[in-house]
Amino acid sequence: MPRSLRISFDAGMQKLAADPYGHGSTPVKADADRREATVSGVVVRYYVSTAVLTVTVVRAVYV
Repeated sequence: MPRSLRISFDAGMQKLAADPYGHGSTPVKADADRREATVSGVVVRYYVSTAVLTVTVVRAVYV
């Protein structure tokens, strides 16, 4: 990933981490805690665990 995209992606991920249910994210199937969002052109699929305040990215697709 080029440095300029990585900087933009990291900034976008910080915003997403602050509000993982917002920023244009959508639930995956019927599970509201499994989410998908596009951050700086990178598709990210992640899981939100509110019990421990953790967002875990399980897949990031960068083309």
